[in-house]
Amino acid sequence: MEDLIQWKFVLNAVLFSAVGVGFFALCFGILEFFTPKVDLWQELTEKQNIALAVFLGAVMLGIAIIIGAAVHG
Repeated sequence: MEDLIQWKFVLNAVLFSAVGVGFFALCFGILEFFTPKVDLWQELTEKQNIALAVFLGAVMLGIAIIIGAAVHG
């Protein structure tokens, strides 16, 4: 069983995942900072702004791809 799972690789994956999620949250915070006139949560939930939802989804997907490529090397 020791040969089947190498714990250093598991730990490595967990650490890089945590770094990726942290950067993702930081990027979302930066996006929230640069749009002070728009309350994103209110626009999405109360006003049901589908255009904003599609835009945010595209931005977050792009950020996730960039972070994934950076972490992967």
